[in-house]
Amino acid sequence: MPNSFPKITTTKKNTYSEPSLFGNFKYDVPAGLVVFLVALPLCLGIAVASDAPAFSGIVAGILGGLVVPLISRSAMGVSGPAAGLTAIVVLGIADTGSFELFLLAVFLGGLVQLVLFFMQAGTIAYFLPSSVLKGMLAGIGMILILKQLPHALGYDVEAFSEDEFWIWGTDQNAVTMILAALKNASKNLNAIVISVISLFVLIVWDRIPFLRKLSFLPAALMAVVIGTLINEAYLYYNFESSIFSPLASSHLVDLPMTDELKSLSTQSVPTLEFIQISLSNFWQQLTFPNFSLWAEHIKDWDIWVLAFTIGVVASIESLLTIEAVDKLDPYKRNSPLNRELLAQGIANTIAGLVGAIPVTAVIVRSTASIGAGGRTRMSAIIHGLLLLISVIFISQYLNHIPLASLAAILLVVGYKLIKPSTVKEIYQKGREQFVPFIVTAIVILFSDLLIGIMVGIVVGFFFVIRANVKTAISIKQVGRDENHFEIVFNKDLSFVNRAFLRDIFARIPNHTSVIVDGTKAHFIDKDIEDTIKNFIKESEQHDIQVTLKNVTFTSSEEAIKKHEKKNGNDDFFEETKSSL
Repeated sequence: MPNSFPKITTTKKNTYSEPSLFGNFKYDVPAGLVVFLVALPLCLGIAVASDAPAFSGIVAGILGGLVVPLISRSAMGVSGPAAGLTAIVVLGIADTGSFELFLLAVFLGGLVQLVLFFMQAGTIAYFLPSSVLKGMLAGIGMILILKQLPHALGYDVEAFSEDEFWIWGTDQNAVTMILAALKNASKNLNAIVISVISLFVLIVWDRIPFLRKLSFLPAALMAVVIGTLINEAYLYYNFESSIFSPLASSHLVDLPMTDELKSLSTQSVPTLEFIQISLSNFWQQLTFPNFSLWAEHIKDWDIWVLAFTIGVVASIESLLTIEAVDKLDPYKRNSPLNRELLAQGIANTIAGLVGAIPVTAVIVRSTASIGAGGRTRMSAIIHGLLLLISVIFISQYLNHIPLASLAAILLVVGYKLIKPSTVKEIYQKGREQFVPFIVTAIVILFSDLLIGIMVGIVVGFFFVIRANVKTAISIKQVGRDENHFEIVFNKDLSFVNRAFLRDIFARIPNHTSVIVDGTKAHFIDKDIEDTIKNFIKESEQHDIQVTLKNVTFTSSEEAIKKHEKKNGNDDFFEETKSSL
């Protein structure tokens, strides 16, 4: 076929091999453990901040670890409850009147995501400019640093959360919390000692050659272990100094337990009885659907509006997160975004059935996995498995982990997301890259993720239009005579070029001749056509002679069909599709 594309061949370098799912346990197991330790208090904190049962956050984390990665093909994405949905959850529970009825909206929200999957809507994330994507990461990095500083200073009066500048339901924010933490620093010197030592371990561990070789002991894991041992030493030696006094329970991880399970920590019971009581404790804390209540309200318009909101917002946040994680992936793998919608939809459908708040892909946990040396989605599966095991069997032991150590890990994660070298690199690329980047970061900092992304896209779109307008049309004098001009259309023209073209026409002097050259333009829309025709009519009154050169007025559909026929695109895509 004469107009078809030539055959395309691809080659692979023999030096590269993508990590296999079951061949990287020595990297993925410790990384999964680190993500588990980071996710545990975040799951609890987000649930509490959402006015939902604390256990619903843990269940959401388990689903994000044991359901999503088994279906998704994102190599490094980690899912769970996200602070970005906190406002929706709070208002949803308040509007529906009960958490049981809110679960109906979560279930239906998962079905909405499955509909989006069948509509192949995952490609929406590909339209996100790279500057906005980097701004999103930088904004989250700033929030992480601001939100975790109070915890690093031992000020744990609010829930341990991740990516919201404002504290929901109060007039407080991250800055006021930092000021309060500094004011109370002298009272929390024991926590500050732990956070400083944890930070020291995180910074130094990978810089010591023989420690760096211990891939099964990542720096983040050691920071948690050492921080916990320090607090246990406080308890064991019972120092009189406030600097070395044990941390209060409010400064430690707080996994929910039934009274029966709490009593086991003070007595010895047979193993089988312990397992039975632990499983019973887990089962009692799950919230199962009230199907009669669901049937009564399934036709309520407000339920469907809430479900649609959950489904769409969770989908957008997941897609943007996965796209950002792919940029951070050391192996630069590309995740199939439509497949991610399927995974998230199934997880949220199950979430509505087992009493969990909505699940999305989460940038903080994903970044923690990459930073801890994880190589495949096995690290996400391990994190989900550890969440499940921990809440059933070892919750009383995990409640000894200091929040100060976890805060230190997230401070380092935040710094890596907004390193000065990254900001400098984007600044050097010019304002069309830097302005959308910095605007996105600042808006995310002071509002939320989706608003920041939307504003960043608008700003980026402005620069695209500006560049298109400035470069689409050029004008020059021809010959030695100053009365002859040539206006060249350098590319296709649409309504966005109309104002600039009208300005050029208005500047043409009287008693001159103008050639309008449309050779390079395959498509000229109706707004430009009207502008040219109006100029021709007005030119007669100003003694301006207008000559059109290869200016063809066609509809957009005609232009597309003509282009495809000329270049054989349909043949190319059919041949490519059959070869896959």
